[in-house]
Amino acid sequence: MKSKTPKVLHSICGRSLVGHVVTAAESLDPAELVVVVGHAREQVAAHLADAAPGARTAVQAEQNGTGHAVRVALEQLAEQTGTPADGTVLVVCGDTPLLTGETLQALAATHAADGNAVTVLTAEVPDATGYGRIIRDEATGAVSGIVEHKDASDTQRAIREINSGVFAFDGKLLAEALSQVRTDNSQGEEYLTDVLGILRAAGHRVGASVAADHHEIAGINNRVQLAEARRMLNDRLLHAAMMAGVTVVDPGSTWVDATVSFEPDALLQPNTQLLGASHVAAGAEVGPGCTLTDTRVGEGAHVINTVANSATIGAEANVGPYAYLRPGTRLGPKAKAGTYVEMKNAEIGEGTKVPHLSYVGDATIGEYSNIGAASVFVNYDGLAKHHTTIGSHCRTGSDNMFVAPVTVGDGAYTAAGSVITKDVPPGSLAVARGQQRNIEGWVARKRPGSAAAEAAAKAAEDQGQEG
Repeated sequence: MKSKTPKVLHSICGRSLVGHVVTAAESLDPAELVVVVGHAREQVAAHLADAAPGARTAVQAEQNGTGHAVRVALEQLAEQTGTPADGTVLVVCGDTPLLTGETLQALAATHAADGNAVTVLTAEVPDATGYGRIIRDEATGAVSGIVEHKDASDTQRAIREINSGVFAFDGKLLAEALSQVRTDNSQGEEYLTDVLGILRAAGHRVGASVAADHHEIAGINNRVQLAEARRMLNDRLLHAAMMAGVTVVDPGSTWVDATVSFEPDALLQPNTQLLGASHVAAGAEVGPGCTLTDTRVGEGAHVINTVANSATIGAEANVGPYAYLRPGTRLGPKAKAGTYVEMKNAEIGEGTKVPHLSYVGDATIGEYSNIGAASVFVNYDGLAKHHTTIGSHCRTGSDNMFVAPVTVGDGAYTAAGSVITKDVPPGSLAVARGQQRNIEGWVARKRPGSAAAEAAAKAAEDQGQEG
C-alpha cells in the first residue's frame, strides 16, 4: 500500500477493510470472534476496540504464516476462555472487504451438511496469478490439496479455481492438524492450507463451497485494488438501494457508505455523496452536488449543492444551493437554509427561513420567522461561544448583526443594517444604526479630476438645465 496506515485500516464505503470483514463475520452470530493482529497491532487493536468492541484480539508477535496465525488465535482464545475451541471454526482474511455474510452462511451450511473436517471457499477467476490453486481428485472431484502460487508447477498454475483463504474447520481436528504443519516450503512458513492435506491423509472429508461471485474473495494489496473494490462495493450498495425503491439518477457519480439507510421513493441526483450514518426519508430529494455526513433528511425535503455534517433536516425543508450545515444544526419541518447560508449548533423552527448570505451559529429560532439577507449571529467573543434566541413570527432586517448573548422576542422586527446588542421585547421594532449624514461637494473637493468628480459635475449640470 506504500502507506503509514496498516493495510487493513484503509477504508472503503465507510468502513475499514477489516471492519467490512468483521461485519460479515458478525452476521453469523459467532460464539467467539477473534482478530489476529501482528504488524502495527497497536493501531489495529485500537481501531477494533472502537469499531468491533465484541471482538477479541490475538497477538501474532512474529508473522510466521497463516497456519501460525490460526494456531496463535486458538491458543490465546483457549487461555482467555479456559476451554479449547469447539464446534465449527471459520477462518477469514482481513483484507477481503467484498466478502458477504451470505457467502459465509453458505460456507458454514455446506460444511455442516456434508460433514466435512474442513470446507474451503473457492472461486473460479479469470486470472489466478498469486493465488493458491485448488487441486481436486480426478476421479471424485474432491479437494485433495491447495498449492501456493510460488510452489505450483506450470500445470497447476493453469488451474483457475483458487483458494479464497476462507475456511470452515472442525475445531478439534484443526487444532490437532496445526501441530503437524511443517515449514519446508519456499517461504519457510506454516501454511494453513497444509491442514487440508493432513486431514485428508488421516481419512477425513475435505470439501469446497464455490463462491457465486469471485469478486467477493478479492484481497486488497495496493491502491489500484482498493479503488476497484470501492467501486464494486458502491455499485452493490446502490443496486440494493434501487431494488428497495430508491431512485439513483446517475449511479456512476453517486457514492454511499455501507452504513447509509434509505426509505422508498428517496431520490438521489448526480454528484452526491452520502456518508456515515446518513438517512434519506421517503420522498426526499438530495443533490445534485451534495456531501452529507451523519445527516438525516426528512420526508419530502429538498437538498441541493450542500455540505452537511451531523445535521437534521426536517420534513419538506429546503436547503441550498451552496449551504453548509455544521454539527448540531436542526432544521424543523418546512424550514429553509438557502443560498450561501452556514449554520452551526442551530435549532431552526418550523417554517422559518434563512434565505441567503447568512451565518447562524449557536442559536435558537422559533417558528415562521424570517432572517434577512447578510445576517450574522455573532456568537464568539474570542474566548467563549454565546447563544442567540430569535422568537417565532419575527422579521429581522437585512445586514443585521446579533451580538450574543441576545434575545429577540416573538413577533418582533429589526431594522436593516442594525447591530442588535440588547434584548428586543416581543412585538417591538429594534433600530440600531447611526443616522445618515450627507456632506455636499465632498468628491469635488477631495477627489478633483477623478471620474467620480466628473460624473457628479455632469449630473449637477443636467439637473440645472432641467431646472
